[in-house]
Amino acid sequence: MHLAYPAVLAALLFCIGLYGVLARRNAVLVLMSVELMLNAVNLNLVAFDVWLRDTLHAGQALTLFTITVAAAEIGLGLAIVLMVFRTRGTADVDRLRDLTDSIASTTDSPPRQEADPVKGKAAA
Repeated sequence: MHLAYPAVLAALLFCIGLYGVLARRNAVLVLMSVELMLNAVNLNLVAFDVWLRDTLHAGQALTLFTITVAAAEIGLGLAIVLMVFRTRGTADVDRLRDLTDSIASTTDSPPRQEADPVKGKAAA
């Protein structure tokens, strides 16, 4: 097997994933692009493992490790994206650059009074 075919395919997959990370605004599409990049790395690991005829199959073992880490990453990433979407109402990456809550910063409500633990009433 020639090494050039899977290496070129992996390079194309990685470039498509990199374009998706840099150009997309939706957080779910960014996560999908990261997965595409990880799959390109997995293809390279298996191709070089076959090409080098490694008796320990280290490339395949690293591929299994990468797949496990990618599954955990996509689970946590989707959970974070869902929580951000629930609180902010958007999954647009450009709108999520600041850490402040846009609703809390625009309201002009008076500061909340803390309850007095001894009297059980609000402190004056």
